[in-house]
Amino acid sequence: MRSKTIKRIAAATLAVATMIGVAACGGSNGSNGTEAASTSNQILYGGDAGSPTFVRNFNPFSSSRRQGINFMFEPLQVVNAIDGKATPFLATGGKIIDPQTIEYTIREGVKWSDGEDFTADDVVFTFNLVKENPALDTLGVWQHIDTIESTDSTVTFHLKEADIPAETIINQQLIVPEHIWKDVDDPVKWTNEDPVGTGPYVIDTFGPNQYTLKKNENYWQKDKVAVEKIVAPASNKQLDIVNKGYDWAYSFITDVDKTWVGANKQHNHYWFPPGGTVSLYPNLTKKPFDDVNFRKGLSYAINRDKIAKDAELGYVDGASQAGLLLPNWEDWVNEDIPNQGKVEQDTDKALEYFAKAGYTQKDGKLVDASGKQLELNITVPNGYTDWLRGMQSVQSQLGKLGITVKLTQPQPAAYTQAQNNGDFDLIVSSFGGTGSLYQDFNNLLNSEFATPVGTSTSANFERYKSDEADQLLAQLRAAADEDEQKEIVDQLQQIVYDEVPVVTMFYGGLWGLYSDKNFTGWPSEDNPYAPPTTWNSSMLLVVTNLKKAN
Repeated sequence: MRSKTIKRIAAATLAVATMIGVAACGGSNGSNGTEAASTSNQILYGGDAGSPTFVRNFNPFSSSRRQGINFMFEPLQVVNAIDGKATPFLATGGKIIDPQTIEYTIREGVKWSDGEDFTADDVVFTFNLVKENPALDTLGVWQHIDTIESTDSTVTFHLKEADIPAETIINQQLIVPEHIWKDVDDPVKWTNEDPVGTGPYVIDTFGPNQYTLKKNENYWQKDKVAVEKIVAPASNKQLDIVNKGYDWAYSFITDVDKTWVGANKQHNHYWFPPGGTVSLYPNLTKKPFDDVNFRKGLSYAINRDKIAKDAELGYVDGASQAGLLLPNWEDWVNEDIPNQGKVEQDTDKALEYFAKAGYTQKDGKLVDASGKQLELNITVPNGYTDWLRGMQSVQSQLGKLGITVKLTQPQPAAYTQAQNNGDFDLIVSSFGGTGSLYQDFNNLLNSEFATPVGTSTSANFERYKSDEADQLLAQLRAAADEDEQKEIVDQLQQIVYDEVPVVTMFYGGLWGLYSDKNFTGWPSEDNPYAPPTTWNSSMLLVVTNLKKAN
């Protein structure tokens, strides 16, 4: 037996690097090079970007793949990261036999886009392919799986241990055709220029400045697909998105009501749900950040709502210090934590905690016992203009307490290296938004990620270590009962609130823009069946829900 709650607690995991990109806005792309425009039977799609032009890479496992692969390849189930609900696709459903065994019934009657039959053998082949080529295992599915077996249309996964969250990690794996991929010499480097998938679209045309996808006539649910064609330009500048009448785009736009909505008040809409918690990560291996009193001083010193307004122009809210992405998880809030974990700015409390950590005000400066003024260095990636605005707000707020704040802005690649290696004092980063409370807290707190400074990690960049947190995470991983899950999550929230492993600031938005001029049924706050993202399998939910506008 399984409940909606279990689906939610076992929901999708996303790479932390992806969440960083989600939370921040990037720079504009290169040359335009296309005269694409929206028409009534197609979608003009601002969800892929050239650098500045497109490379024809449709390998769904490649880090440099075209985002169009998500219209062509399907997983067993698509998970809505907003609420964790799983929608069956290549499997008609998943069943947790016990906390260490998951069984899927593979959908019959599905064909690959070249007309070949899709079978359970393709599923087993795909999972074994990523096992044999670890570079393809971008989801880390084999961190959870022990063995796989299949009988007719049933595929059974035996896990390494009791592991409820493993189901949705397995759900997300895109499935490839055995009859194509078995003959590929190097599946890691292969660019798969003419992809064969089970999804609703296939390649139509491809050029360096634009590619198009057309409806797959072999698609198993083609009657649900109203859009005949998807047009993906390589350049999606804000001005183009507004003036060329895009149907769907992912873009942070200044004054969205005036620019995007103002361009077509009847049809242009947006939805910016929270997609992660943008936070100050202190390096817990360094002083004074290893002192919880110092971290609490920082937490009380900042005005989260002001930072959110300055960074994201009022599109998002200040964040809870309990580690929950709200309002997505408001049903899971620990009621013993005041104000849903939202810490209000209180300079008196901030100074009290700073004093406990050895810092007091003198002549308008916050100084240590020797009289040296406190100086902080915050690392923020170059080009992330919204994060930079937020940190300038932090700089101003801390400056009023007598703290000198320097902002260091490395290029994104150097920033990522510094973050992963622990080469920072304070760094802006993001956690959460996976749709899974287990995964959100695991990425933030699990000491397995707390590698020595100088060695790379993929999560827990602050290097937090707690036997209690590790034990709670292990319990949550194995918990199938809703009441037990909530008790554990309450305790994890209390740890984040009390220990302040990171200082939360604001929620990073998912910048979804859409027009209902040609098609209706887009995900929205009133109909949150999918996030408005343009880089994962949620796109399948969108294109199978859209209807032709009247």
